[in-house]
Amino acid sequence: MESQSAWSGDGCVRQYLRLHLAEGVGALTFRRLVEHFGSVEAICAAGPPALRAVEGVGPKTAAAIAAVDDRAIDEELALAQKHGVKILCRGQGGYPAALDNIHDPPAVLYVKGQLAPADAVALSVVGSRRCTTYGLEQAERFGGLAGRAGLTVVSGGARGIDAAAHRGALSAGGRTIAVMGCGLCTTYPPENARLFEQIADGRGALLSELPMRTTVLAGNFPTRNRLISGLSLGVLIVEAAWRSGSLITARVALEQGREVLAVPGRVDSPFSAGTNGLIAKGSAAMARDLDDVLAALGAVGQSLRDGGATQEAMQPAAPAVELSADEQALLACLANGELSLDELVRRAAQPAAKVTAAMTMLALKGRVRQLPGGLFAMKR
Repeated sequence: MESQSAWSGDGCVRQYLRLHLAEGVGALTFRRLVEHFGSVEAICAAGPPALRAVEGVGPKTAAAIAAVDDRAIDEELALAQKHGVKILCRGQGGYPAALDNIHDPPAVLYVKGQLAPADAVALSVVGSRRCTTYGLEQAERFGGLAGRAGLTVVSGGARGIDAAAHRGALSAGGRTIAVMGCGLCTTYPPENARLFEQIADGRGALLSELPMRTTVLAGNFPTRNRLISGLSLGVLIVEAAWRSGSLITARVALEQGREVLAVPGRVDSPFSAGTNGLIAKGSAAMARDLDDVLAALGAVGQSLRDGGATQEAMQPAAPAVELSADEQALLACLANGELSLDELVRRAAQPAAKVTAAMTMLALKGRVRQLPGGLFAMKR
């Protein structure tokens, strides 16, 4: 398990960017570098020979790290400021706790708009770009149902199902997060420009792990799918053909321990072959309405059904509320002081997704608070 201090955020944003902007340094390479050197500061102080001792870092990547100078970092920071983008580093305040515990969390996140504590209670709604009228209707319907229930709707900002899910959440007065497959200098697809403005203007956030100038490349989209599922308690596939990228999201979600649901479609429609196949194989629960979604989310879904989580989210401190056995056990772990999510997972001996959900409910019930550095503390 990674050392929490390695990602403590003592290093400034400039040091994170010095690595992040280097060609060939993705999330896994960044993590290996931190594990080897112990901190971002130590990596930046290392020379190419020392860098090459790290698995996956060859001469080309080591040279790329050394080539990132102050001017490149200044340009990145200036671009972020120009476009109203905040840069979050792993281990620092504001970094989503749900992403901190996936296999390959991004070291750097770019955020336009605002992430909120309530976004920890999220549902991903995804599907194909090429879709039917039925698919669009269902995506907007489920986006609206989730938004009204208090779930933040996470999707990929793409044409088709993704955009419809975002619109549904906004129409219902809910929050939504669009995880982009390009840098936030780029508006893609261009026809969603107005939708993105609405999301960033107090209704959610646009999020990317890619440097500001990164253009639209096909290879970026499968990689970003792990963030869509990682941000959520569950993933709902609305419409997907056999070769749809949404099935990649479903597979990654299962690996991350997230719940997977699918909306059934016409048996003779190629646009629903993927979703119907997930249901038939038992890889996804069938979603016909909001009750199916909330049932799949367990205790969190039950609390939303009862209206408790949405009411608590609007209050700074909650009155005494009933806690589940899992919540009581985690609260007991915090009795002697603050702990990281990693340590809570270890002590509870439960899947990370289950612990994340329980900690989210404890925060919404006013029993714990999240501190900078990804730590949790009991509210006295």
